[in-house]
Amino acid sequence: MTLVAAALLGTVQGLTEFLPISSSAHLILARAFLGWDADAFGLPFDVACHVGTLLAVVLFFRRELAAMGRAVPRALSAAPGPDGRRVWLIAIGTLPVVIVGGLIWTDAIEAATRTPRVAAWMLLAGAVVLLVVERVGSHGMGEERLTPAGALLIGAAQAAALVPGVSRAGVTIAAGMALGLRREAAARFTFLLSVPAILAAGVREAAALRGLSLGAADGQLFAVGLATSAVVGYLTVKYFLRFLVTHRLDVFAWYRVALAGATFAWMAAR
Repeated sequence: MTLVAAALLGTVQGLTEFLPISSSAHLILARAFLGWDADAFGLPFDVACHVGTLLAVVLFFRRELAAMGRAVPRALSAAPGPDGRRVWLIAIGTLPVVIVGGLIWTDAIEAATRTPRVAAWMLLAGAVVLLVVERVGSHGMGEERLTPAGALLIGAAQAAALVPGVSRAGVTIAAGMALGLRREAAARFTFLLSVPAILAAGVREAAALRGLSLGAADGQLFAVGLATSAVVGYLTVKYFLRFLVTHRLDVFAWYRVALAGATFAWMAAR
């Protein structure tokens, strides 16, 4: 892998982590289409890119996260306030991914699902979900109307995104919209919900990083991937939230269909 390849993968991660098109599917397909060795760095390099996107979302939502941190003592009181309530909702929404990722999701399942075929089928399924949710129900509520049960449902959707191609952003925003949230309100909540999930993913794969013998060149690759994913991720969050105020998710659904079709064509031609 070259520095250019690391920068490209970091850019792909930064763009796709927060758009409803699946970052894991894009990393898998980019390696497959371009003939790069998927096992050269694999998950450890992906984790470096995930750390970059974690930095991006933490920086963008720094005020909200700081307010939540200050509200933690009030969260246990009878009147937690909006920020204390958000602390509870994020905690509840994080439970499913902790249970599935910690107790059910094994390395064998991870390896079996990180294939172009699985990614393509999940891209198609996610496209259907986005198209349906845009056409069913009312999407006019703000986050203040989200209930603990709703946060748990969004969290369950986030856990399903462990399968490549599902898309954490796509399935959680869709779940929020299915509950009646506005697009941008659903996106803001799910981006905040992604912070502990991305952090947990990095911790989970830290052992793999420690087990590798990395030279100076390897460190440069990881740094480039992290930096590019952080910068691109920050810009993606900023402009995607603006986009959602006045635009539907259809364009992302049809993009997923096109990418899935290209993947099936590529597999058939091999």
